[in-house]
Amino acid sequence: MKRLFTLLMCLSCYCSLNAQNEQRIQNLISRMTLEEKAGQMTQISIELLLKAKDGVPIEPHQLDSEKLKECIGKYKVGSILNVGGNAQTRENWQSLITQIQNIALKQRLKIPVLYGIDGIHGNNYTSAAVLFPQPITQAASFNPDIAKRIGQISAYETRASFIPWTFSPVLDLGRQPLWPRIWETFGEDPHLVSEMGKATVLGFQGEGQADKYHVMACLKHYMGYSMPLSGHDRTPAWIPERELREYFLPQFAEAVKTGAMTVMVNSGEINGVPVHANKHILTDILKGELGFQGFAVSDWQDIEYLWQRHKVARDNKEAIALAINAGIDMSMVPLNYTFTTDLIQLVKEGKIPMSRIDDAVSRILKVKMLAGLFEEPTGKASDYPQFSGEAHHRANYETAAECITLLKNLNSTLPLKNLKRILVTGPAASSMRALNGGWSRNWQGTNSDTTESSKNTILEAMRDTFGASNIDYAPGADFNGNTNFPEALNKAANADAIVVCLGENSYTETPGNFDDLTLPAAQLDLARTLAKARKPMILVLTEGRPRVVSSIEPLFSAVIQAYLPGNEGGNAIADVIAGKINPSGKLPYTYPRYGNSLHNYYYKYTESKDLDPTAGYNPQWEFGFGLSYTTFSYSNLRLNTDKLSEKGTITVSVDVSNTGKIAGKESVLLFVSDLVASVTPEAKRLRAFKKIEIQSGQTQTVKFTLSGSDLSFINTSLQRITEPGDFIISIGGLKQTFTYHL
Repeated sequence: MKRLFTLLMCLSCYCSLNAQNEQRIQNLISRMTLEEKAGQMTQISIELLLKAKDGVPIEPHQLDSEKLKECIGKYKVGSILNVGGNAQTRENWQSLITQIQNIALKQRLKIPVLYGIDGIHGNNYTSAAVLFPQPITQAASFNPDIAKRIGQISAYETRASFIPWTFSPVLDLGRQPLWPRIWETFGEDPHLVSEMGKATVLGFQGEGQADKYHVMACLKHYMGYSMPLSGHDRTPAWIPERELREYFLPQFAEAVKTGAMTVMVNSGEINGVPVHANKHILTDILKGELGFQGFAVSDWQDIEYLWQRHKVARDNKEAIALAINAGIDMSMVPLNYTFTTDLIQLVKEGKIPMSRIDDAVSRILKVKMLAGLFEEPTGKASDYPQFSGEAHHRANYETAAECITLLKNLNSTLPLKNLKRILVTGPAASSMRALNGGWSRNWQGTNSDTTESSKNTILEAMRDTFGASNIDYAPGADFNGNTNFPEALNKAANADAIVVCLGENSYTETPGNFDDLTLPAAQLDLARTLAKARKPMILVLTEGRPRVVSSIEPLFSAVIQAYLPGNEGGNAIADVIAGKINPSGKLPYTYPRYGNSLHNYYYKYTESKDLDPTAGYNPQWEFGFGLSYTTFSYSNLRLNTDKLSEKGTITVSVDVSNTGKIAGKESVLLFVSDLVASVTPEAKRLRAFKKIEIQSGQTQTVKFTLSGSDLSFINTSLQRITEPGDFIISIGGLKQTFTYHL
């Protein structure tokens, strides 16, 4: 009763606060000029406001006071973003944000500026802030608690820089492995993305009204951005609306329901219509069907691109009218004031109604109030003693430890024990760029080897873990295709085992486009050369997307997928190899065997290998696959009923036993197959998962509860329905059948 009373009191306070905010918003809007409203809808990049030499921002960054006054005083700009090149110290961020807010609070209505930053895997644009594993790596944990903890720490460290808004999480569906931003996603499955995304939003924003330790989340990139037909960034997608609603919308819907108040819009086009000009997607679905109460911000320069690239508008004014009338609330301009001046003219000409402007501004002001900016536009440096502290770095290591995925381990090659000499080789062996990826101190992550020099690469961690005298090193090849095979082969002859570190250098967005999913030839040839030494070889992959390795996989006794594990990744990889960590990650995507045979695990029956032996579903490793140093057995799969009604539930339980010699963590994945449906059903879909830890020799019973909605799909009338019929539940190789009826 006491708990219920407390909950009701919290709800009452929230509703009261909401009402107060609405009243404040309406009061402000009634006093605002058109110019002030247009300014609130404008977002400018800080590059425009920094002192520079020869076009390059001076380090550390310094604001040009006259440019800042023009931005906020003349153009009434309400939002600023970005870093202007490289990461700044926390102290410099605090100074920059304070200067910006001081100017804003001197204006007539004293509306604070909303500052936004790309915090993809921590507060990555602040020096010394924790760089966590990238989202695709987090997804491999199949543990939403990890995503929530990362969100909490990232929010704390971002707010320590006085920044209240982060452009994260990315809720795009990572199902097209050619796409260069796969690593920013939580993988290919809508349910996994939804659960990890929801947890991240809760970590960022907290459970209620934002405070000085939380930030406002921004859902990216609403929606369908991740499925370009070519695989190349910002190129056209062709996605029927049924597919959009089935696979790409659910995770955004869940995050909106969780309380996310900002979304960033897909830069590309779907079915010939740029999403920045798509009223159906932005207004009808997002603000209508989902009931989204926050605001939609454009991506970088994307309103201008409506006429410059997409050619759906004649000029900037027509592009602005298209975007704002479609439902964009804030324009990431980002480097001039043409949006502001043209928006004012469009309203005066009657091409954008004032009601649309007032709606957009009210949404923006609401977010500023929820972020607590009116009460505390900056912050107190002394409030963040745990910034980059031991507890945060420990959490980073624990995260990486739970994500690394063991894909192969013939004859228990790993962990390595009692070896005198280990050769570490490959382009990723001595690279922090290969561990962190993009959005790491700068956009492309190109300076990680310098900025993160105090952290351990894989090579350095191997020396610490196994002893420097036991580790030999030869690069063998680099990321530019240069090779030195003879040196590597000579050293391999004296080694007891070879750890070959292959993968990708850092990249993101369009610079990460390529035309071949196969690992580069120099790296493949290095593996083939080293195999001549006839020593046990361990492949360690650090990559943002699954690169095809089928031609060299048979050469290795063990394969570790490390993804992009962040600043503690080197330590975690070495500890997995040494057996200090028992790996428990599972693949959050399907790992393809061939570059021209790309399937997701929820393929259709017509794509099965049985029906199409030459090109059917035949991946290198399946979604959800991952080994351990212990063994697990599944037994006693049971349902409390074999008939599920429309308003009922079904309880599924299974016993999971640790039959090995050491403790281990296991992600228990529940798949459901719909045997017959009016829209061709997938082979299976993940409907629930849970991560558990089991001691050696012990058994745990894992329970799940499913309802009819968990079996639903989007039909040809674009309705989410569950049809009567037979279904199969699959867990750990066990299967049970049940019937759903109305």
